Amino acid sequence: MKFLALIGIVALIWLVGLFAFAERVRSLAPADEPERADAIVALTGPSAERVNAAIRLLEQDKGDRVLISGVNPEVRRQELRELTPGSNRLFNCCVDLGFEAETTTGNAAEIAAWARSKGYDSLIVVTSDYHMPRSLMEIRSAAPGVELTPYAVETPSLDDSRWWRAAVTARRMTLEYMKYLAVMVRVTLDRITGEGADADAPAEAPEAAAS
Repeated sequence: MKFLALIGIVALIWLVGLFAFAERVRSLAPADEPERADAIVALTGPSAERVNAAIRLLEQDKGDRVLISGVNPEVRRQELRELTPGSNRLFNCCVDLGFEAETTTGNAAEIAAWARSKGYDSLIVVTSDYHMPRSLMEIRSAAPGVELTPYAVETPSLDDSRWWRAAVTARRMTLEYMKYLAVMVRVTLDRITGEGADADAPAEAPEAAAS
């Protein structure tokens, strides 16, 4: 009986956490106008809107450069440039591409290496609203001491306060929440065991923009 009660308590805590996570996600977009940072980073995703948002911030002089992290190795610079018409000059001079990352953990490592190589202490992070909490946690773990400002791209389907009533949105939110919890456990264990990212470890920087 006590075991069943414990299971019930854990399930209730998990459920409350899920709805708190969902409210946090929904509060991230539309994003507030960010203060200027040293640079801007965009984590690639299912649409081009993350890249477009990062380039728009660059056009507004919100940072010196942009890193697009997690670019498919088969995608050419020209193809990405075509996603942001009218920004060829900025794209040519001030956009770097990272091809190594295949996961959010990889994005964080790629971003940390790039920030170290450039000497950046503050970054605007661009990704989807549902992906932002986990991305920030990963990047903070990989690049401790770097100031991060979230700039979330809105996912329209998650804007509904009753997201849990639709199978697609409920699944997306629940899956992201579980991933977030897994990262939180891993990061906490890393801190306890002292196995966090070594900020001084050398790493290969992403591809620089063509001059």
